[in-house]
Amino acid sequence: MPKLKTHSGTKKRVTITKTGKITRRHATGNHFLEKKSGSRKRRFAGMETITGKQAKSIRRNLGA
Repeated sequence: MPKLKTHSGTKKRVTITKTGKITRRHATGNHFLEKKSGSRKRRFAGMETITGKQAKSIRRNLGA
């Protein structure tokens, strides 16, 4: 049986940390920033950890 290919879209959007956690960027933090409040923009900063069933499906996409 051939090896499964890594999903290219997932590979570009997600990173796996040394401890095995999956992190991604917050959505809607790039454009239309004038209408968003400062506190809302600060919430979009940084990375978010993915857990649960989502993490399981992402690991399957990455082949990890």
